[in-house]
Amino acid sequence: MRTLIRRATVVDGSETDRFRADVLVDGDRIAAVGDLVAGADREIDAGGLVVAPGFVDMHAHSDLALLSDGDHLAKLGQGVTTEVLGQDGLSYAPVDDAALAMLRRKIAGWNGDPGADAFTWRSVGQYLDRLDAGVPGNGAYLVPHGVVRALVVGWEDAPAAAADVAAMQEIVRTAMAEGAVGLSAGLTYTPGMYADNAELLALCTTVGELGGFFAPHHRSYGAGALEAYAEMIDLCERAGCALHLAHACMNFGPNAGRGGELVALVDAALDRGVDITLDTYPYLPGATTLSAVLPSWSQAGGQDATLARLRDPAALDRIRDDLEVHGSDGCHGVVAEWHTIEISGVAHPELGDAVGHTVAELAEQRGAAPFDVFVDLLVRDDLGTGILQHVGHEENVRTIMVHRRHTGGSDGLLVGAKPHPRAWGTFPRYLGHYCRDLGMFSLEECVGHLTGRAAARLRLADRGLVRPGYAADLVLFDPDAVADTATFTEPRQQPAGIPYVLVNGVPAIDEGRRTASRSGRALRRQPDGSTR
Repeated sequence: MRTLIRRATVVDGSETDRFRADVLVDGDRIAAVGDLVAGADREIDAGGLVVAPGFVDMHAHSDLALLSDGDHLAKLGQGVTTEVLGQDGLSYAPVDDAALAMLRRKIAGWNGDPGADAFTWRSVGQYLDRLDAGVPGNGAYLVPHGVVRALVVGWEDAPAAAADVAAMQEIVRTAMAEGAVGLSAGLTYTPGMYADNAELLALCTTVGELGGFFAPHHRSYGAGALEAYAEMIDLCERAGCALHLAHACMNFGPNAGRGGELVALVDAALDRGVDITLDTYPYLPGATTLSAVLPSWSQAGGQDATLARLRDPAALDRIRDDLEVHGSDGCHGVVAEWHTIEISGVAHPELGDAVGHTVAELAEQRGAAPFDVFVDLLVRDDLGTGILQHVGHEENVRTIMVHRRHTGGSDGLLVGAKPHPRAWGTFPRYLGHYCRDLGMFSLEECVGHLTGRAAARLRLADRGLVRPGYAADLVLFDPDAVADTATFTEPRQQPAGIPYVLVNGVPAIDEGRRTASRSGRALRRQPDGSTR
């Protein structure tokens, strides 16, 4: 199939000036860019439209959605053609049967649970093979540290012995040999948060030797956030490993107006030669599970052990003190502010009336203490409750997004009655609100953030630019009309102004409508360190 895109304004992902050209797609490749007369099976008149590389979501939670949602409109509708999966140290490969059973419950609030029969893989290679069988978009995968730790040390709060660390290194080597591009970590999520720096240093050294990168959800985005960023920079500098700072925000009250301090920290490290990139989402609230705010000690041993503590009066007293007096490590060292924690989804439909309300509002409705409402929801929903946390600062978001090493990442959870709209709106929000309307960066710069920069971090050999020979992952959008339409009230809304999206040369969005295509595939790390 040959498709000729005529009269386009090409913004090619390199952050150089736009230019007018035709783009010829032949099969899954860009065949030519210029003033073309070649015949084609189809022509698309792109007058008034920008053609750009398909967007790369550097922080996605579509690990199951790519397999189970044939439309995947949340991402394709935004122009996202590649997603980086395996985030925050918790995903579904590599696993054994016991780890998988635990993970299906533990991160159901992120991904839902399609049932045991859906999980036909155990290794990273087998998971990537499933993607190759036909999925809506492309997926690259990070080895999730928390899962690796669980396979070796278990779900308890226990140090890793030298033999344990060596075993974890071998699991990481195997996973990267099978195609993973790096290592993620969730250092406010159990069991990853039980790891000390010696363990992380050893694993990052292995990743660096293999040419991958480390993408941590680090130890705090609240109290001590700057120190937590510095810890990760120091770790990767010593390990000789590239660092990608996941959802690089400065949230909660203590960090208002401190985005510039993070930028200065990153710049100083870059000047020393540390290889750092980062991603952000262009919204103020965060999103996670309600159970994530529990202190780490209360989650040791997994779901059943946690639920037992939530039924133990002595343990509950200690949890209450950690949350409401001292500041739980699961809540980033900040005292829980119940009016900022909004229920976005529940695992058990009979609890659906809680969705859209904060814990404080539910407590007022029920004439109960917020902590008691919090515990009741956790127990009745088997820890499967999703939340929004309204803890961001607009000045920080703007300061960080213009950084020279910034990329886009939605951190979008696709399940729940009212998921965060960033899952449907991140990329058009950058293009429309922040680029066009607020003038935070030029169009060329904005597209580069979302394409070429991300492709360089992933070492994508043939994606992220509009160039002959590159894969035909392309998005066509109207720069005057592109906009996010997803809201916190109605989060599942297709963006405006993105009429065409091609994944490996096949139209996935055609005249604004989703086609039946499943032309995506796995993008694997190669022996030379590149990703294809």
